[in-house]
Amino acid sequence: MNVHEHILLWNQAFIKIIDIRHTTMVQKEQLRNYRFPASTFLYTVRGSAQVWLDHNVHLVKRFDILHGGKGLCLDIAAEEEFEFYMILYKATLSLPYRQETSPFMRGYTPFQYQYAFTPSYPLSLFTIVELMSNEWQRSNDLEKLHVKTLFYQFVYELSRQLHAQGIEPIKPDLVAQAIRYIDENYYQPITLDSLAQNWGCSAGYLSKLFKEKMNTSPIHYLGEVRVDKAIKLLLQTDATLQEIAENVGYLDGHTLSRSFKRYKGVSPARFKTEWKNSNQGEDLPLFRRKFAILPKKFERYIGNEIENHYQYKGEVDLNMYRNMRISAMTVFLCLSLLLGACSSAPNTSGGSQTPTNNNVETQANSGNSNVGQDVSSQAKTRIVSTIKGDVEIPAEPQRVASDQYMGQLLKLGIIPVGVREGMLKEAWIEKAGISPDILANIEDLGSFPMNAEKLIELEPDLIIGSIEKNIEQYEKIGTTVFVPYWEGLSTAGPIEKFRRISEIFGKQQVAETWITEYEQKVADARQEIAGIIKEGETVSVVQIGSKALFVLSATGGNYGSATIYQMLQLPPTEQALNMKEGFENISLEVLPEYLGDHVFVYVNSKEDATEIFKSAIWKAAPAVAKGQVYMYGEFDDEFVMEDPYSLELQLETIVKVLKDNQK
Repeated sequence: MNVHEHILLWNQAFIKIIDIRHTTMVQKEQLRNYRFPASTFLYTVRGSAQVWLDHNVHLVKRFDILHGGKGLCLDIAAEEEFEFYMILYKATLSLPYRQETSPFMRGYTPFQYQYAFTPSYPLSLFTIVELMSNEWQRSNDLEKLHVKTLFYQFVYELSRQLHAQGIEPIKPDLVAQAIRYIDENYYQPITLDSLAQNWGCSAGYLSKLFKEKMNTSPIHYLGEVRVDKAIKLLLQTDATLQEIAENVGYLDGHTLSRSFKRYKGVSPARFKTEWKNSNQGEDLPLFRRKFAILPKKFERYIGNEIENHYQYKGEVDLNMYRNMRISAMTVFLCLSLLLGACSSAPNTSGGSQTPTNNNVETQANSGNSNVGQDVSSQAKTRIVSTIKGDVEIPAEPQRVASDQYMGQLLKLGIIPVGVREGMLKEAWIEKAGISPDILANIEDLGSFPMNAEKLIELEPDLIIGSIEKNIEQYEKIGTTVFVPYWEGLSTAGPIEKFRRISEIFGKQQVAETWITEYEQKVADARQEIAGIIKEGETVSVVQIGSKALFVLSATGGNYGSATIYQMLQLPPTEQALNMKEGFENISLEVLPEYLGDHVFVYVNSKEDATEIFKSAIWKAAPAVAKGQVYMYGEFDDEFVMEDPYSLELQLETIVKVLKDNQK
């Protein structure tokens, strides 16, 4: 971003002053690892110091100006008495203008940029800053307004001198900042959202940038840092797993153990035992050998007079992480092969035991080598067609996350690793006899869209999304297939939905077997209710919400309308046949025009329906007068979803309601 663009954006920003601070540091005093809570100007008045904005070092003296965005890490080492002002502010661009300027913002707000320079005319800026500080100390609103006015004068004079000197603001390295923050704060609660908030960007953007540069996600990197710290404590000390967990940022030993196994393939106890056994008789102490293969962080000291103060170079950190992963992978691959060779049957031929290709394949398929399995599974993919185009997915996905369709997945024999929270609370689960042990292995991923941080931690090899606006976010995390639940205001038929899901996993035969069995149940149900709806009579389906009244369509509706109209083939009204969408929102006054000879009523709650049922309009309806009204469901029951389990329960309920009404 050049100076002209920077000035252009200042013209369109809404500014809020957060704080103005006046600070004096004594000689050799240090300020370390201070993170800007907001965008900040630092204006020096007296003395000299070495100042780091992240990994960029500046030798500053009086009347220098530095700027950095929210989340920037500031270090100061005062060489002599050092006096400065800090002006903390928040700048927001209005939405229309933000959209117009997005081509050159490139994911960053301009107020995150870094620069440092010595103004040509420092005293004019000093006068403004000193007056701002004095006014800020007063509590009256008028003075606060004056401060805001003075801030714009400060920005004008600063921008004029920046432009005159040709100073170009530097775009911050968000990935290096995030890595340093994680390395220093891994033991604290850290989420993807909290990381993004540190630097004023979106979680999706930070995750995308991190993956491009590091080939992994921020949360996955955090997990690796924590597990590596845990390994050091595991091998160097006799601390309990609970103590280690609390030290490296996990809630308890169980959570650490799960994470440890995810990253290293074995439990902490087994890792410690195998490592000791594989290193007996060597001179180098165990924990030193382990970490000798990892490159040490590069430490840069400020000067001979100031000890113990250093700054990591961001670019070195990035390379260090890549090298660390390669080294660690090499060690664990060798360890896996060594253990596999030791555990195999002895060679009875009397000669040296040389593994053949067949032996390697047998070992991989037997589960003794996770490495062999991973390579094999990664090599096999399939192409599935979606309305957004063809998508290459694993041939046999093992870790599936989905914001809909949990019932369809379970019926196909697929237990997802995570689903939207509402899926875990559906009424059909208990009624269908789903084991609590199965549900215990499914992670709650929040509402729409699924929680990005939790989704990243699960490392799904396939994500199924049902709402188009969320797909782009899911695609940044992993391979995603879009299977729309709603199409406009209509929903595809439940059988069609089940077939779509089965095609993704190549389980069409499983689906067709269930469909055949279900269709036979439907045929039997039609026989049971034959004659209740007389020839020439019609049926309507009404849904009463808390503040609205709906009539459901003959096709594309929800809340059991597919079971009533399409499965049991009960005759719809003319209005239901001609609806363009899955339902119509109507007023009570026109309700009689939509009612058939028989009326099925689904309510949000019985209390919501009371006013309508007491109305003269409702009581005058022929179906009501004849007692041909069927209360078949209440919100949060099996009629909310359209998976195979729900369909079976819906069929039973509708048949029972119709037959009970005849008694």
